[in-house]
Amino acid sequence: MHHYWPEFLSLALAHLLAVISPGPDFAIVLRQSLTHGRRTAIWTSLGIGTGILLHITYSLLGLGLLVRSSPLWFTIFKYAGVAYITWLGLQALRAQPRPNQPLPVAPLPMPATRTAFLAGFLTNALNPKATLFFISLYVMLVSPQTPRWIQAAYGGWMAVTTMAWFCLVSLLFTKTEVRNRFLQHGHWIDRALGLVFLGFAAKLALATLTD
Repeated sequence: MHHYWPEFLSLALAHLLAVISPGPDFAIVLRQSLTHGRRTAIWTSLGIGTGILLHITYSLLGLGLLVRSSPLWFTIFKYAGVAYITWLGLQALRAQPRPNQPLPVAPLPMPATRTAFLAGFLTNALNPKATLFFISLYVMLVSPQTPRWIQAAYGGWMAVTTMAWFCLVSLLFTKTEVRNRFLQHGHWIDRALGLVFLGFAAKLALATLTD
């Protein structure tokens, strides 16, 4: 089991940097926090984490099919992952500070729990960039020889981590000072993410060339 730790830690680090970098998921949780309050935002956060499980399922099925069908297609997908993660890294390095927006005077009436959950789930599940991100992440960092149940455990960890992060956002972002500081420094998180992704892409490219 111990030899899976480096693989897991690389995957967990890449995912953590991605999840804390402001994007569509962050935007909807922020909106729910400021517009409808914490309870709605927390249920939205749980929906986002559940949406990640859908992407993990695609990743596991896709990897299994690629490995069983053709090493050539697996190599092609590796290069596609290199290209996509490199693009993500370059885009993140160009991130600029985000403007602050005023908080509403008071939250609006809360939507139903199921509505809030579904909003988070659909925001994540219907984001094609999220699908490509997780598939590329598994291709780049997870060995085809890693048992499927361990790969699924990786996905479970990422889903729980995502839920936990956005629940924390839900709790904190009704405070004006916390929100403004995050938006002020969020571009540094993006840039750090860019450097990490470029490193992952370079590592995979070199490994593929030496296979």
